[in-house]
Amino acid sequence: AARATDNTDAVDKGGKHGGTSSSDICTPPGSTGVSSPVNTGSKWFCSVCTYENWPKSIKCSMCLHPREMAVGSGASDVVGRSNQQIAAMAKNSPEQDEQSSVASSIIVNNKRNQQFVAHVDNVNKADVYQQDRNRRLLRRQPDWDWLNACIGIAENNIGAVETYLDCGGDPSRALTPAEVNLLSQSSCSFDVGHTLIHLAIRFHRDEMLPLLLAQISGSGPGIKRVPSYVAPDLASDIRRHFAQSLRIRKASLNCHYVNEHATFCLPADIEELPLALQDQLYEELLDKDAQKQLEMPPPALNWSLEITERLGSRLMVLWNRSAGDCLLDSVMQATWGVFDRDNMLRRALADTLHQCSHIFYPRWKENELFQAALLHYTLAERQLEEDWNTLLSLASHPGSSLEQLHIFALAHIMRRPIIVYGVKYVKSFRGEDIGYARFEGVYLPLLWEQSFCITSPIALGYTRGHFSALVPTEPYSRIDATRDDREDITFLPLMDSEMKLLPVHFLDNNEIGREGIIMRQWLDVCETEGGLLVAQQKLHKRPLLVAQMLEEWLNHYRRIAISRLF
Repeated sequence: AARATDNTDAVDKGGKHGGTSSSDICTPPGSTGVSSPVNTGSKWFCSVCTYENWPKSIKCSMCLHPREMAVGSGASDVVGRSNQQIAAMAKNSPEQDEQSSVASSIIVNNKRNQQFVAHVDNVNKADVYQQDRNRRLLRRQPDWDWLNACIGIAENNIGAVETYLDCGGDPSRALTPAEVNLLSQSSCSFDVGHTLIHLAIRFHRDEMLPLLLAQISGSGPGIKRVPSYVAPDLASDIRRHFAQSLRIRKASLNCHYVNEHATFCLPADIEELPLALQDQLYEELLDKDAQKQLEMPPPALNWSLEITERLGSRLMVLWNRSAGDCLLDSVMQATWGVFDRDNMLRRALADTLHQCSHIFYPRWKENELFQAALLHYTLAERQLEEDWNTLLSLASHPGSSLEQLHIFALAHIMRRPIIVYGVKYVKSFRGEDIGYARFEGVYLPLLWEQSFCITSPIALGYTRGHFSALVPTEPYSRIDATRDDREDITFLPLMDSEMKLLPVHFLDNNEIGREGIIMRQWLDVCETEGGLLVAQQKLHKRPLLVAQMLEEWLNHYRRIAISRLF
């Protein structure tokens, strides 16, 4: 009891002389004879040895493991002030040896903490310096996504181009001398100032041009992703297969012809995709502007609800390239689902017209004289010959626009009728009628024997100076594997919205006035309950290559649908 009293008096005396009471000394737990300190914070436990440390300690007093907390720039100041306070406490309390020992150990601990904080600050400064250095190095390094896109165009790798564009790449970016020097190591040559669009034109990558042009502001509709763009290798195989199917008949009409027929239609599997993804698919596949022009009054397409709704024969306008090859592309799309990129069909067309001029010219001349008589003017023989030579020249030059004669010749090459649904008047950019469009009508292979041709037609659409393929969507029941060997039918109207028969082009004087009879001879014609005369387009099982191309195209959208679920 006396010792306790003496200690109390000593503490009181220390307090009177400016000393520090035991309650102000930060004594670690486990020390005897020392009261618990008063702190504003709470103690923390070491994550390694579980020792309970005081709030101001930034390192474990037992194992020296740093406290798991963010160390700021002010930590050194806190540690410094803590050391001064503890030193003062130790100096003003010499009679408490045990407390002085504890204070000394805390001072040593805090000095180590100061060194640790300084080390952390140096590390942080080094990290900032390293990050700046890395950024400078990255700025000096070439943009490999951009360079790979350039190489991808040269090597026909559309995936590299899409990767660059998906990362926000600019399709109008031009090659610099340093980048050309890097690309010179490849087998292809590149020039300074060329953009991806220049490269696509230079290397004849027609399927990549819409993808690049769509990224430029004001260039028109969005990205187009037709099946032949998604599966370019299969599309090349299809074109090669089509080229092998071309023959020349050794007869009086030594015209090119195909010995295998196909009719393209959209797969019913599209309906299995989510509605939002179906909208995206149709936006990337169809030509909405051409569809709108053909369906606006007076409508040339899908004007009969009986045909579109009850008979399920609505036609869709496929997007087509806008070059002068649109007629040939649309014929290839309506049959095999690809473009005439290699100009195979154009060469066959040019050869046919040159080799069979003596047979096609009389039909064409008679048609021109008949049209001139309707408009009350005459044509001289010299003028007719000049026009004929012009038509032959147009057929021989890729990119040149084609005329009615070329559709008539294509009907003979394909050995099947071609029905064109088109606007009746060509309009100016102001919307004014500037001329009569004569393309709408039925084109029959009249120069062949009927037994040599098929009666299932293909359908094309014509808007202002542009042709597009018109294709149906196969019935959903076609998904059933048991129906693969059966054929479905699309009904194509042979009358316009005013219930008048479509004109049949290139008839001779003996055939004019017998259009209905001639249609029934060359087409599989029937009449609907509403009195519409329609031709039956038969949809057979797809060729294997076309089926594979469509499956790969659909898989692209299926992957998008799966990615949106997660």
